[in-house]
Amino acid sequence: MTDRRLTVEVPAGAAGSRADRFVADASGLSRAYVQRLIAEGRLTADGNPMRARDPVTPGAHLELEIPAAAAEPVHLPEQIPLRIVYEDADLVIVDKPAGLVTHPAPGHETGTLVNALLAMDAEDGGGLGTIAGVDRPGIVHRLDRDTSGLLMVARTDAAQVSLQAQLKARRIHKRYLALVAGAVAAQVGRIEAPIGRDPRHRQRMAVTADGKPSTTGYRVRERFAGWTLLELELITGRTHQIRVHLASIGHPVAGDPVYATGPARRGPDGLERLFLHAWRLELVSPSDSGLIRAEAPLPDELESVLARLRSAQEVRA
Repeated sequence: MTDRRLTVEVPAGAAGSRADRFVADASGLSRAYVQRLIAEGRLTADGNPMRARDPVTPGAHLELEIPAAAAEPVHLPEQIPLRIVYEDADLVIVDKPAGLVTHPAPGHETGTLVNALLAMDAEDGGGLGTIAGVDRPGIVHRLDRDTSGLLMVARTDAAQVSLQAQLKARRIHKRYLALVAGAVAAQVGRIEAPIGRDPRHRQRMAVTADGKPSTTGYRVRERFAGWTLLELELITGRTHQIRVHLASIGHPVAGDPVYATGPARRGPDGLERLFLHAWRLELVSPSDSGLIRAEAPLPDELESVLARLRSAQEVRA
């Protein structure tokens, strides 16, 4: 594989912006990674080297050299069934089942969504984006292992840059369904609380004073005795954000083994997994700027839990 070059023309509205921040926003790459590339001399403006703190000039053509990933993939294709909800030349949207890890990590080197995607690519030759490296081919965002639902996968580097930029600019709308413990008082609400590493349990996240700004919107879909079904909009995308935010207001997600306790951790009768599902995605096509909307209904194992709760409500009535 060869190095890639990303070229961006600076618009008038970006005058004076720091080079590292502008390039990170334009490319969808993390600012820390962009700063490292700039420190290696990989960013130029009209052929002249730039520093991270240099201001950009309207009309200038910035070129960022992105080094190639490892020459050969280190992960093998695996025939793992995937439900494809949407696909075109730019991207694939899959309905990830609960229990499937998004990408390889220590303890989960095989049996991941990435392994399944590599097998799919080998069959149809559709390609996968390479910007995130060989560990995450085409991966734009992730879902927790125990969360089911919609996940975007880029087929080209250009699509991956576009989708990452849309995520960073909060132009991709992600909606979830969650069953939570207790009776949520407000019909519509918004949780704004910073999220960072839990200082007492470093493997967990928590609402912390020095955390990153985080916002989750919600509305009540259905009420049951002791439980509430919520539709949530993930406005920012922090690790475990929905689970942490809901637990912080006293309504943890049913079946959450990390952030819930007691009856909430067990969930209602019949629940055997986390009741959290990414059910809708809205984004702009990387190629033609058209609106793409994808939906995935609740899995049967979650619908059956709601059916039990509805039946119990009818009996009480």
